[in-house]
Amino acid sequence: MIKQKQKQKMLRQSMAPYEKPNEKSSIVQLINTIVPFFALWFLAYQSLAISYVLTLAIGVVAAGFLVRIFIIFHDCCHNSFFKNRRYNKILGTITGVLTLFPYNQWAHSHSIHHATSGNLDKRGIGDLWILTVDEYLEAPRSRRIAYRLYRNPFVMFVIGPIYVFLITNRFNRKGAKRAERINTYITNVAIALIVTVGCLTLGWQSFLMVQGPIFLISGSLGVWLFYVQHQFEDSYFEADEEWEYVQAAVEGSSFYKLPKVLQWLTGNIGYHHVHHLSPRVPNYHLEAAHNNTEPLQNVPTITLRTSLESLRFHLWDEDQKKFVGFNHLKTFSREERQKRVAVYSRANVK
Repeated sequence: MIKQKQKQKMLRQSMAPYEKPNEKSSIVQLINTIVPFFALWFLAYQSLAISYVLTLAIGVVAAGFLVRIFIIFHDCCHNSFFKNRRYNKILGTITGVLTLFPYNQWAHSHSIHHATSGNLDKRGIGDLWILTVDEYLEAPRSRRIAYRLYRNPFVMFVIGPIYVFLITNRFNRKGAKRAERINTYITNVAIALIVTVGCLTLGWQSFLMVQGPIFLISGSLGVWLFYVQHQFEDSYFEADEEWEYVQAAVEGSSFYKLPKVLQWLTGNIGYHHVHHLSPRVPNYHLEAAHNNTEPLQNVPTITLRTSLESLRFHLWDEDQKKFVGFNHLKTFSREERQKRVAVYSRANVK
């Protein structure tokens, strides 16, 4: 155990050379991301006079750049895009307006996600809703129906982004401090101004015909990335007393091996195991950290094709230490179900 702890400590320390932001790289990334996004948005608007099919095609590419903008926002939330925390907050607030995320609020919930990812006893903040097999079997019918609806792909990747980005993100969490509340108000006002100006100058129909698809596609892609980065078959989940940060990072966060173009558009976030091992590594250093760190070469790896398998993973099986689908429940006899529920209930009473 001591030897394992030492290895984990050394692995975390090995990230130190990659944790320093490069101001030049950050500025270049800002230019090659923000400028093309607005240029594509303008082209999509101009294309309305030609063909809406062309508008949608341009919108798909623009959505990819909006995902890349979110990765910059994400780095700012970790204070890893610039050395100066104030610069990170300013840029994070601006990119948060573009991506519909309040900077302070999301930085808070996302930091909790990093501190508790893979911890069965600390789920619920900054995570997707995950139930274990026993929790699902023990749950009342209404909760099981709600969970199945939540896990439906249409709800997860279409309705989900609309609900979270447009509604949930507009309100402060309970207990939010003054600075966080003000930041949310500023973000909401800025979004309202942009939408108002866009609708008044371009016409509300034209504005929505361009922005609507870009928002929905980028939102769905963002939720998909978050989903596959932790929901693969042999992921990592442990009770609090057994949970290990480094192990959760390298075993519970996937290496999503994407084609180079998609890797670029998604800001290297496919190297999610590196990101969870050290959130201070800027996105443009993640690939180098992975390639130059031997222990990270043998982490769970998924591709575009194999990532689609994650759609059938709905429940965490604590006995088998892997994700399973709802169909897995059919393998249990009625007696087995009752036994598992009884064991689970007794354990929770204690």
